[in-house]
Amino acid sequence: MANTKSAIKNVRKNRRRREINKTRKGTLRTQIKKLRSLVKSKDIDAAAKELTRTISAIDRSIRKGILHRNTAARYKSRLSRSVRGQAASRG
Repeated sequence: MANTKSAIKNVRKNRRRREINKTRKGTLRTQIKKLRSLVKSKDIDAAAKELTRTISAIDRSIRKGILHRNTAARYKSRLSRSVRGQAASRG
């Protein structure tokens, strides 16, 4: 248990930040799942539109400290490659 006033305040602050970060991470995961389901259903036009929203959400999560930038780069690369792959297979 925290003893000093500042340590007690940090415990409160960390608890609040954890809730905010959990919400943001959940929103990001939902956005990624939405894009993956569009790719899986072969809805290429909708997936291309959703890709820009997803990349924007990933970039926002980097700025907020939710994702490491290399992890975000890996997500963006794989997602855009899957959307491009669907478009290429369409012909």
